[in-house]
Amino acid sequence: MRSITFYVASKLAISLVLLLLITKDVVDSMLKNASQRRPYQVAETIKCWIVDRHLKPGDRLPSESELMETLQVSKGTVRESTRVLEAQGLVETRTGPGGGAFVREMSEAKAVSLLSNYLFFKEISIKDIYQIRLALEPELAASLAGKVAASDMVRLRESLHSYADPADDSETERQQHLDSLHFHLMLAELAGGNQLLTFIIRFTIQVLSDLTIYHRLYEPVTHDLGQTGCRYHAEILDAIELGDAESAYNIMREHMLDAQQVMNQQEAQVRRGFLPEPLA
Repeated sequence: MRSITFYVASKLAISLVLLLLITKDVVDSMLKNASQRRPYQVAETIKCWIVDRHLKPGDRLPSESELMETLQVSKGTVRESTRVLEAQGLVETRTGPGGGAFVREMSEAKAVSLLSNYLFFKEISIKDIYQIRLALEPELAASLAGKVAASDMVRLRESLHSYADPADDSETERQQHLDSLHFHLMLAELAGGNQLLTFIIRFTIQVLSDLTIYHRLYEPVTHDLGQTGCRYHAEILDAIELGDAESAYNIMREHMLDAQQVMNQQEAQVRRGFLPEPLA
């Protein structure tokens, strides 16, 4: 079994740092001068308090009066701090009997959406996305060699059917492209409980999906794009099923390089405006 190389490990660390920086920038942009305002300082104190006391999602925070006494702040500051934590997705308030402020776990979907929205107006390129995919996904494929259950293998192979045939139009190709990206998400979800790896790959693929849709990169129809991806995916599954980590790594890497080249061409064609004339 291949071990995670220092190069890939460093890439993982870099990716994590980037995600943390992005998250920080998002919060900073939403909460201007947060570090200098009392309610936000109190919100950070409450977050530390949650960690120190090992509170879990669903656990109740102390009452307003208890927080006021413990933190030596006013009721208004406590309430505004709670709203800050609500905006961050870490706390929810409930009214009525048994109400109050409760610890809440931010969903992965919300985290991905938040980060995707941050990048919406950034100049993210195909090259940027595939730099990350090339660093992570070949190693992911290698790590799965000989470790995927038969039931999961059946599920993965069945997913290939939706993009095995040539696309007739741009809408079909768009859907095939999204279906083929979902295959990579399915692999990431089998990554042995590595939630960080799964999240980074899921987020990267989400950014690629958004880029494909918003920039209409599927409109210069290539007809065999889905078939090519299907062939690579089938070969990757063959290598994984045989327990051949090196082949799984090499095929996935070749797949990423080929996909990057195709997407670069699609991106360039759209930017030049050389789209084919619609059929009458």
